[in-house]
Amino acid sequence: MPENPVETFSAGALPSGVRDYNERLLLTMIRRLGPMAGSELSRRAGLSAQTVSVILRSLENDGLVVRGEPVRGRVGKPSVPISLDPRGAFSFGMKIGRRSSDLALMDLSGTLLDQIQIHYQYPLPDTVFAFLRDGIRQMTEALPIKSRKRIGGIGIAAPFDLWKWNEEVGASSVEIAAWQTIDIAAEVARFSELPTMLINDATAGCHGENVFGNGARFRDYAYFFVGFFVGGGIVLNNSVFEGRFSNAGAMGPLRSVDRSGRSVQLMDIASLHFLEDQIAAAGGDPMLLWDGNEDWSRFSDQLGPWIDEAAYVMAAAALSACAVVDFEAIVIDGAFPEYVRTRLVDSVRANIQAMDARGLIVPEIEEGGVGANARVLGAAYGPISAQHFLANGPSSRIAPDSAT
Repeated sequence: MPENPVETFSAGALPSGVRDYNERLLLTMIRRLGPMAGSELSRRAGLSAQTVSVILRSLENDGLVVRGEPVRGRVGKPSVPISLDPRGAFSFGMKIGRRSSDLALMDLSGTLLDQIQIHYQYPLPDTVFAFLRDGIRQMTEALPIKSRKRIGGIGIAAPFDLWKWNEEVGASSVEIAAWQTIDIAAEVARFSELPTMLINDATAGCHGENVFGNGARFRDYAYFFVGFFVGGGIVLNNSVFEGRFSNAGAMGPLRSVDRSGRSVQLMDIASLHFLEDQIAAAGGDPMLLWDGNEDWSRFSDQLGPWIDEAAYVMAAAALSACAVVDFEAIVIDGAFPEYVRTRLVDSVRANIQAMDARGLIVPEIEEGGVGANARVLGAAYGPISAQHFLANGPSSRIAPDSAT
């Protein structure tokens, strides 16, 4: 793995007319590596000191970077660290889930300034878009007037083919079918002029992990996110690979085997809807999984067996994934408390070590570092990345106006 992931990016471009690329390169380096002096940026980017000075001056005038206090060394001029100005840009991120939706406002530094959530039995368009409309208005009004002009867009993370899973969420096919004909960007355009970026929810989670979580430690890894269903993503050369149809790393349908040797899809067992079924069968209320309570001890009788079964099929699926790409790691996260994630990851580690891995390099099994917020973080980061950074941001279509 390279010492510095940013150094895997292309070197700074020098011909005229490509300054936008160099601006993005410097902004990306500052975001990934933290505040640093212009001389250090020049060295790492392979650009002349004069070119970097001109770009930084422009970025400062645009309100995207700020100069810190001079740091005096033993010799020479004081070093002035350059950092991102959090107030330089903002974006909204929304996750449409099968049991809840989240909306957040992010600044240029990646900090969530506000976040709200709505719960439901299953998502209906009118409910979801009313929540988004009212939330955008509420959060926008809370910003200073001059900051409102710096909101660059809305990233929306939603499952593909949401209407195909009505039985699992307990909805009638008629109710949920409304999603099949809805143009999400067009619906948002009814109440907002902001560009709208659409992305698969699990892929958004992978972006969130890759930018803000433990995934930054690895160059190539597969990402498993356990939500109502299990999904995921693929990271190659430090960047999320979305694939030809923006569906790479769709881990849910991946074939695996359970402890009896029966062929199953990963989502059949390693999904929270399976745990819901176990809780309901025992007479409990499965909707309590989604109430935000981090104490799942009330489900201990069902949680332990679910972790045991889910970990086994995830370990087998991880080896299958590594037969296609020799991932150095499998990163696992989900919409559950941290201690549940730790138990699940520990169990996957134990299971994979006991499996037949001849011909394969067994990957590291690591916990994700973001949790349930990975999808909304990835969604919110999309518009900011598209306008200001290189790589590591969703490449999905932007409507109505592209800012890339």
